[in-house]
Amino acid sequence: MTNTNFDLFVFAGEKSGDLHGGHLLKELYAISPSIRITGVGGPAMRNSNMHCLLPMENFQVMGFVDVFMALPRLIKYFYHIKKSILLTQPSAVLLIDYPEFNIRLATHLRNAGFKGRIFHYICPSVWAWRKNRISQMATTLDMLLCILPFEKSCFKNTTLPVHYVGHPLISSIQNYLPQPLPCFSDNDKTSKILAIFPGSRKKELEKNLTLQLLVAKKLRKTHPYLKIALSVSHPSFITFIQQEMKKIGWGMEQIELISHDQSYGLMQNAYIAIAKSGTVTLELALHGVPTIVTYGISSLDVFIARNLLRIDMPYYCLVNILANEEVFKELIGPHLSFETLFTATEALLDNPLLYADCREKCAKVRALLGEGNASQAAAKLIAESLENNCKPLLQQSALRRSIET
Repeated sequence: MTNTNFDLFVFAGEKSGDLHGGHLLKELYAISPSIRITGVGGPAMRNSNMHCLLPMENFQVMGFVDVFMALPRLIKYFYHIKKSILLTQPSAVLLIDYPEFNIRLATHLRNAGFKGRIFHYICPSVWAWRKNRISQMATTLDMLLCILPFEKSCFKNTTLPVHYVGHPLISSIQNYLPQPLPCFSDNDKTSKILAIFPGSRKKELEKNLTLQLLVAKKLRKTHPYLKIALSVSHPSFITFIQQEMKKIGWGMEQIELISHDQSYGLMQNAYIAIAKSGTVTLELALHGVPTIVTYGISSLDVFIARNLLRIDMPYYCLVNILANEEVFKELIGPHLSFETLFTATEALLDNPLLYADCREKCAKVRALLGEGNASQAAAKLIAESLENNCKPLLQQSALRRSIET
């Protein structure tokens, strides 16, 4: 990377962060067309005018064991990014989610004398575990932008400016233009669609998909009106899906494969869903789709979470955490089996009162998040902070640009 001065360095280390970052950068460019941004991001962020230091895909890992195995690579990238920021001295750094990496990066930058502003977008789950990060973040950050309404209260005893900007999914769903899906275009009103969302990474599919398919296969026998649709987050997974279908003795004609860009269309048509725990569960709740949440993790990961990290929460699905009650049935780790998943899914199909209650709770979750454009609100706060607090740095940057040209 050359010694070019930038107004903003942005880091996103996973797919959801890249998606939110892409929307945020679009809003920032709309407010300040001449802003110069560099950083780490995925396809959504790289499609903007951002100069890409490293691709986000280099940072994608899943589970405690995988993170441990990837540590040498992540440490190498960490110091490369730190060195680049200190070399180019951007007016501000924006860290998106990815807390283990980003909180350390903010601390290292401050200890190394970085004078620019440091923003963090999407609050780490300090309300769930490792509450000691609250004081660390208050010491190193200049602003925290939250997307969950209860997160601001976690920092009430600090001087850190914290803003709830709304949840990005609200505007994403509002702005989605329905697309007709050929497999759902018939006039058969008696069919109901079971949508399966096995995950967005290969290892998530390996730990969730087989059980989900086996349950769907048995449900088709007891509920012949069911249509099965499977969300495919990336075309490269199709071969693996075909192999898993063959293992359970099911032909590909038994299910409809739906591409990731049509996942909202699938949610709009789905009657119920089985989904791997993650952001997708909140998307399903906002679409009002009763869902069974699965999360297949190794015994070692369960041991680490319970005994070393001391993670002990009544709920792990974000939808249930927001509602502070069970909206979606959770089948996590040792609680996930063929029997538990089949029983929970069949209950949603056969019990109208349970189904209606779940739909009603989904509506309450949506009301909790409010309306508005989170990316727009976050971009405005960042731009205002740059204008008010980084003006001398921006003026120096402008002077350097004029000299360069």
